[in-house]
Amino acid sequence: MSLRLLILQHSPWEGPGAILMRSARKHRLNLSVVRVWDEALPDFRRYDGLLLLGGGANVDQEARYPFLTAEKRFLREAIAADTPCLGFCLGHQLLAQTLGARIGPNFCPSVGFVQGHLTHDGREHPLFSGSSQPIPLFKWHGQTVLEPIPKHLTVLMTSAECQVEAFSVADRPHLVGLQFDNHAAAAADVANWLQKDQKWLSSLCDQDISPGKILGEAGIHEQRIEAEFGEFFARYLRLIR
Repeated sequence: MSLRLLILQHSPWEGPGAILMRSARKHRLNLSVVRVWDEALPDFRRYDGLLLLGGGANVDQEARYPFLTAEKRFLREAIAADTPCLGFCLGHQLLAQTLGARIGPNFCPSVGFVQGHLTHDGREHPLFSGSSQPIPLFKWHGQTVLEPIPKHLTVLMTSAECQVEAFSVADRPHLVGLQFDNHAAAAADVANWLQKDQKWLSSLCDQDISPGKILGEAGIHEQRIEAEFGEFFARYLRLIR
C-alpha cells in the first residue's frame, strides 16, 4: 500500500520541485498538495506524514499571512499526535518554532549554493548515515532557527552561512527540518525561483547575487543533489512506514 503524504505549499511558485516529484513517482507515493493561502487544512490523521514547503512568509507574520495562524495550530496538533513531519526552509522554521525554538534573522541572507557539513549527531542520524561530505545545499532564506536551540532538538548539519541547516528531535527521528531546498534544486526550478522572487532578491542590497552564477552552479550540482536527495528521501520513507 502506498504512503499518503500531505504537502503544505505556502507560495504559488514554490511547489514541491522536480527532484521531489521524481522521487515521489519512483516510490509511488500518494501525494496531496494543499495551497494553504486559499485552501482549508484537512485532517492530518488521514495521512502517513507531512511535508512542509518553503515560502516568502516569516513565521511571525500572521497579520500579513493569516494562514500561518491555522497552520501553527495544525502543526501543534499533528506533532502532539507524533505525526511524521519533514520541513523545508519556511517549513523547517515552522516545525522548529512549534517544537520550542526561536526564529529570527540569520546573520546573512543565504541564496544560492553552499557546502553543508554533518555534525556528529548528523552522521549518526538514520537519514544521513553514510552520506558523503560536504553536501551541496541550495539556499533561499533570510530567517533562521536561532541558537541556543531547545535541548530536545539536535543539530544535524551546519554551514558557513547558517548554524542550523538541519535538525531533528531526540528519540523522534521522523521529525526533521531542513533549512535548504534541495528538493527544488533542479536547474529549471532554480531559474523559476530567480524569476519569480526578483523583488526579494533586489531587496538584499548588501549581497552580491549573480543569477547567472547560481544557474551555472545549479547545472553543476543537479545530478549529485538529486541522487543524494533520492537516498535521503528513501531513508525517510522507510523510517515512517
